Order: sequence, then structure tokens, then C-alpha cells
Amino acid sequence: MLKWMSLWMVAGLLLVGCTTDDRDIIPTQAIVDPTPALTVVATAAQRAGEPTRSAASTPTVAWVAGSPGSEYDQALTGAFKGTRVSLAGSITDGDLVKFENSIQAFETSTGIDIQYSSSKDFDLTIAARVAGGSAPDIADFSQLGLLGSLAAQGRVVDLNPIIRPDFLNANYKQSWLDMATLRAPGGSIMAGVWNRVNARSLVWYPKKEFDLAGYAVPATWDELLRLMEQIKQNGGTPWCVGIESDAASGWVAADWVADILLRSTSARNYDRWVAGDLKFSSPEVTNALQYLAEIWLGSGNVYGGRQAIAATSFLDAPKPMFEKPNRCWLHRQDSFITLVFPKDARMGVDYDFFYLPPMDAAFGRPLLVSGDIYAMFNDRPEVRAVMQWFATANSVEGWVRVGGAISPHNDARLEWYTGALERKIAEIIWNADTVRCTGSDQMPAAVGAGAFWKQMTAYVSGSVEMPAALKAIDDAWPKK
Repeated sequence: MLKWMSLWMVAGLLLVGCTTDDRDIIPTQAIVDPTPALTVVATAAQRAGEPTRSAASTPTVAWVAGSPGSEYDQALTGAFKGTRVSLAGSITDGDLVKFENSIQAFETSTGIDIQYSSSKDFDLTIAARVAGGSAPDIADFSQLGLLGSLAAQGRVVDLNPIIRPDFLNANYKQSWLDMATLRAPGGSIMAGVWNRVNARSLVWYPKKEFDLAGYAVPATWDELLRLMEQIKQNGGTPWCVGIESDAASGWVAADWVADILLRSTSARNYDRWVAGDLKFSSPEVTNALQYLAEIWLGSGNVYGGRQAIAATSFLDAPKPMFEKPNRCWLHRQDSFITLVFPKDARMGVDYDFFYLPPMDAAFGRPLLVSGDIYAMFNDRPEVRAVMQWFATANSVEGWVRVGGAISPHNDARLEWYTGALERKIAEIIWNADTVRCTGSDQMPAAVGAGAFWKQMTAYVSGSVEMPAALKAIDDAWPKK
């Protein structure tokens, strides 16, 4: 798609997400490479503690006791030395080097050769490979909806009997397990394990000017609204927004809707919406759209006004934030957006970000996320061992330390993160009560990347009213 190509030209980096797209890049310019030595197994002292959730300001991540499974323990004794495990995905270029370096210690300690085959066409070819009987042992999915379709066909190995459930429950936030639990012909299965993730619910701002103006980072939605009014009273414009993205125009609006819906109703309702069981015209989704309209369409809230939102490229949208004087103050976007910030802009000095605040205490601190989830297609002992290892933070530690990865595991350690940006995102993920992938990425393409994006663009530009837009999206759902 054009939007993916546009950012590849900007970034020249590989992507990670619930979908393979530009929104999920973790910028590497702020990362320090300490070239650490890796360990494959935690010491007894490290594994003695139980995971605990700390205060939001200073999370402390503890090692999880126990082993993810017996094959993993056998692998560490050399039981599967000389075997090969095939792994397919879309990791390429510099990220592929980081991945291969991060698995070397495990390969050396176990004698298992993990052979990664990479393709930027992975999402287009994996279904054909699985259907044709040439599935890799493990596949690295950055599109949860694609994995869900293969699980529904009965193609994915259930991990419930393979990775100890008590280990998974201890080492992952329940939301990660919920998202990995997918429908299959015989009932729900644990279709994969999350390994490298990122946060989407981030609001960027020009820190130097923000601090000089005396503004405070909002902790609640009401505080965010008050900040907007304060900015307007001082003669400024709160938001920088742009949703133009060639054929993919509107995805930014879809992300905003997902973020607001997750904050204004329950995670169960969010999941029903993603599955098509809660209509766009429902009170819950309509309410989320009204929240969005209040922010985007309210007088003086967005730089350039309503027409500018639909006409402005998502890559150009934050640039007025860095003009002298700045033209707008806040920009909600994933961490990739720093790639289009001024080259001399420094994180924590010239810009910073905060977590998009929650709306209702009843729904806690929800967070939109993206990530890579590994699924298993061939059941052999050595494949089980690798999958069990992927359920531990040790499997991604090397990548975390050199930059470009964030672990969803409870046995990760914050001191692994050497970049301020990644460490702060890791803290936000750790302190979230509920995490979910953005809804449009999981819906049928005709809905999520079709009618949803198109109708949101039409609504924002003023060419269609909200009820008609929502009805058009509902009508696009495949008939059950």
C-alpha cells in the first residue's frame, strides 16, 4: 500500500505491529548499543521472585519462577542438539541482524539451529504455504487478524498443552493472553505467544515550549480537556492532526476511534466491536465518535481546522509543532513519528510524550498496542522448546539491549532499556491494565482497511454525516 511505502522511504527500517505497517517502528536514533553479554537461563536468585505490578511512576519488573515447559529444560541439556527449527516472518535488514544476534546464545546453549526465512511478502504468502503443506515450524505474525484466520481453519497448533499455563499466567499480562486466544474449529486455542511489542496510545509535545508555558502533563481525560482550554486561552491551538495517507487515508482516525472506545467502554465490548458483534451504530461506538468529534471538530482545537485534517498527510501533521513559534502543541501517534521530527530535536529536551489519559476509572488504564506473535505449525520436541523459550523475556533480551524491541514479558528488566524513549514506552506498557491491538487491523479488510477508513475520511471532511458513515461501515461487514 502507498502509506507503507511512504514511510519505508522515510525510515528505511523494518516494522513491527499488529499489522505490517509504518505505525509501529521504534526509532533507533536515540538508542545506545551497550553490546551486552547474554544469559540463557536466569539464576535461581533471579527466578525466585513473583511478578508484581508497581506504581505507575516507577515500575519494577521481576523474574518469573519456574520453567515454561519440559522440552525447554531438555533443550538446555543438549537433548535436541543438531536439530533445525524453521521460522518465517517479515523481519529484514538491520532488524534481522539484531534478531539473529539475539538468538545466538540459545542456539549455542541448546544446539538447535533456528533458521529464519524473511520476506516482505510474508503476509501474502504464509496462508498459501500453510494450505499447501509447506508451513514453517513457527511463523512470526505481525497481523493478528491473519493469524486468526489460520486458527479458524484449524491450521495452528494449540499451545495450551505445550507451554505451562501457570507460567504463561505469571509471565504475561492477561490481556496478551486474551488476544492470543483465538477461535478454532474445536473451540478456542492459545494460538501464539507475544515476543516484541510497542505502544500506540502516545501523545507527543514540544517539551521546551510546553514547560516554558507552564503546562502540565495530564493524568486524566478531564485534565487533558482542561489543558486544551488552557492552550486556547493562551492563543494557541491544541492539536496537530492529519489523516491523509494516499489510498490508506483515514487509518489515523480509525486508530483514534479505537483508543477512545477502549477508554469509554469495557474491553469485552471492544472485542465484540472487533468481531462485528457490536455495530458501529451502537451507542458505545457512536459515543466514541462523539468524543472524537468534540476534539477534532471543536472550534480552535486542531491546526488548520476540519478541512486541514483530511488534507494533511499523517507525516506532515506534527511538523507545525516545531515551527518558531509552534503552531500546535499535541500530536497522538506511535513512536515512529519521531522519524519525521527535526533531525536535531532531542528526546526529553525538544520533545517528549505522555500516555493518552484514561477516561473512566471503571476501565482502568487501557492501551492500544502492536506486536509480533509467534505461532506454531509443526509439533516436534525441538519446536516446542523454541516456542517455550519465546515465552520468556530472555528470548528478546539481546534485541532490547541494543535497541529496537520492547518485551511484553513480566520477567523482563527495565535496566535492559538503554534508550530513554524505549524505556518510557516499556513503563507505559507495563503499567497498562488492559492492552488491545487497534480494531481496524483485526477486522475483515473490506471493513477495517476499507469502509472504516473511507467513511472516517468522508465524515471528517464534512461530506457525510456521522449516522450515514456508521451505517455504511456496518453494511460492509461480510454476511455471517
